Amino acid sequence: MKIDDTNITIIKHLKDGRKSFKLIADELSITENTVRGRVNKLIDEGVLDITGLVDPQSLPGHQMAIIGVKLNTMNLGLVAKKISKLRGVINVSVVTGRYDLFVQALLNADFGLIDFYTQEVTKIPEVVAVETYIAYQSFELRVPYIL
Repeated sequence: MKIDDTNITIIKHLKDGRKSFKLIADELSITENTVRGRVNKLIDEGVLDITGLVDPQSLPGHQMAIIGVKLNTMNLGLVAKKISKLRGVINVSVVTGRYDLFVQALLNADFGLIDFYTQEVTKIPEVVAVETYIAYQSFELRVPYIL
């Protein structure tokens, strides 16, 4: 799918996920049906997802973990996809440097770091080492609530 300037502008307007297609159309001088059609196509193509996001710091008992992961394989994308399906995982990125992947996980009192490692990460045999960083403070971080 070609992402043009109009698509980018519509996506920017949807930062407020409750903004109406009519208001977006009026601001862009296009029809509401054009906005609706483009948004639906962006969603169908997997480019856009409209969802409610939360600030994890505002949720009592929750914390964000950032985990560097070393693997015993170079099939990074396949393992990253497997890890992305684990409970608590918000994001997995294939990265350069001393780790193969960075994982962002949302944890809480009922599903903490030890639970994440013993119940979830152990399902991935390609993981050979991890290093965990707990985010004490984040700025402008909004994530889907997945727990």
